[in-house]
Amino acid sequence: MGIGEVGEVLRRSTVHIRSSGRRGQSVGSGSGVIWESDGTVITNAHVLVKGTPSVELWDGRTVPAEVKDRDDRRDLARLKLPIAGVSAASLRESPVKPGELVIAVGNPLGFTGALTTGVAQALGPISGLGRRRWVQAAIRLAPGNSGGPLADAAGRLVGINTMIVSGIALAIPIDAAWDFMRNGVGPRLGVTVQPVSLGLLVLSVDKGSPAERASLLIGDILIGANETRFDGPDDLADSIREAGKNILRLRFTRGDHAREREVAISLGERAYGEAA
Repeated sequence: MGIGEVGEVLRRSTVHIRSSGRRGQSVGSGSGVIWESDGTVITNAHVLVKGTPSVELWDGRTVPAEVKDRDDRRDLARLKLPIAGVSAASLRESPVKPGELVIAVGNPLGFTGALTTGVAQALGPISGLGRRRWVQAAIRLAPGNSGGPLADAAGRLVGINTMIVSGIALAIPIDAAWDFMRNGVGPRLGVTVQPVSLGLLVLSVDKGSPAERASLLIGDILIGANETRFDGPDDLADSIREAGKNILRLRFTRGDHAREREVAISLGERAYGEAA
């Protein structure tokens, strides 16, 4: 297929998402990708500002959407439409490679189904954004592209367009999207933290959480986990995801003592709160 044909296929699996306030006024707008033909849609969490989102399909139909899962740290959300038999995107299992042609479709600045092309430059972390990997592409995006598809030359989804940093478009890689859609938000430690010079200061500990069971206290400073030192909350969140339901070996200090401690925490299933 040529670029034009690929673009038409992508448009059929790309939706326009709008969030409305109490009086029906639009307060947010972005894009989404139909993940499955049963009406499952993936988008960025930041596209869902507040209120009940509505989704406009490629054929002009507009339907309400139910938010089924949301991970603000990974900036991903899963929606369910009250219809089935819609055109789902073709999903790629392997990561995109630097130098590949990439195609984006979205709804930037109110232009529905706008298409743009570029080249993938790298797949990896960005300075200042923690350890998580991003598809970095030389492609022109604008507000309204968020949550939409980044696809390869065959039209297969390789990422979810999210933001622009220093002129480079960043998309959440397909493997992270696969993990979210299969496993949801995943396990949580159960703490609220704030970055300080020495690490992450624990501001609260959720009742019944793995953190409480491990006897973490308000005022503890989380330093790192395994071989990773925490530079920000995203590093903690990444360590939790990497540990999954296994053991998280967390290093911290307590009080005025400089002695570093370590605790092995079993994360298990999340059944409390929305903290890290």
